Amino acid sequence: MATILIVEDSPDNMKLFRTLLTLRQHSVVGLTSGERLLSTVETHQPALVLMDIQLPGKDGFALLEEIRASAFRATRVVALTAHAMAGDRERALAAGFDGYITKPIDIRSFPDQVTRALEGERVTT
Repeated sequence: MATILIVEDSPDNMKLFRTLLTLRQHSVVGLTSGERLLSTVETHQPALVLMDIQLPGKDGFALLEEIRASAFRATRVVALTAHAMAGDRERALAAGFDGYITKPIDIRSFPDQVTRALEGERVTT
């Protein structure tokens, strides 16, 4: 299956996402902040990055800009966030995220949303 990079600072969320995706045979790499984001993308060349927007240090928007300005600009990046206010989804998509999944996730539909994102579909919840 695919290599997926998850950038998530909550250990509980990371554990849940990792479990759900490894059950689907994906290889999961996790980061708790964006400090080593580009070097991790270079090393693992993930098919998809699932990224929280609120992170320690640089937020998900700043990290997305780094990816889009790098040699890895074509990497699919989906916002995985608790930001669920009116306009947040539109702001994330306008910023260049390839999808937007809200937390808390629905554990039944999350793996399928990730599969659709891997296939190039713009997933939003």
